[in-house]
Amino acid sequence: MALLMEHQFRQLPADRQVETRPFLEAVSYLPPFFDCLGSTVFAPIKADLSGNIAKIKAVFDTNPGRFKTLQQILEAEKEMHGAGWPKVGATLALMWLRRGLRFIQVFLQSLVDGDKDENNPNLIRVNIAKAYEIALKKYHGWFVQQLFKAALYAAPYKSDFLKALSKGREVKEEECLEKIRKFLINFTATVDAIYEMYSKMNADLEYSV
Repeated sequence: MALLMEHQFRQLPADRQVETRPFLEAVSYLPPFFDCLGSTVFAPIKADLSGNIAKIKAVFDTNPGRFKTLQQILEAEKEMHGAGWPKVGATLALMWLRRGLRFIQVFLQSLVDGDKDENNPNLIRVNIAKAYEIALKKYHGWFVQQLFKAALYAAPYKSDFLKALSKGREVKEEECLEKIRKFLINFTATVDAIYEMYSKMNADLEYSV
């Protein structure tokens, strides 16, 4: 649980603007989350997450004063790229990053909600499958979807996942799930705010890879 709780997301202000620097600092600790899922099949999602974070950071670093919020980055790139936007730069990177974040959010929420396979309650396939269905599946072509199906069968037991999330420390399941609930409060609000921003700015793209 240390992996999540040591790097909490900030509470959003009243205007629901996401500050770029603290957002980038918080998400930079999330790629190792996919190591906790055990299978190397999750490595491409981890790599995508890391790559998209790096692309957004590279744009932010060019002018931190101008790009104080994620919305300011999108607005500047819209003005700069014209007809090429939103399929460019940090706008495109954040579009894919938020989908990876949504996957994490739905998966963790499913765990704390108690979704499980009644015949195999210590498996987390049900939770991973739900997260994939909601956050990523429609953006993936047939081949990537088949890879993900294979990953489900390599997913760790819930007890092993929670231990990995706690950096190898033995943990009580209910205590761990309570910490995940706390982490999800600001994390979910942030992910939701990014999705709302894309919707309002008409920046969504539905193509698959």
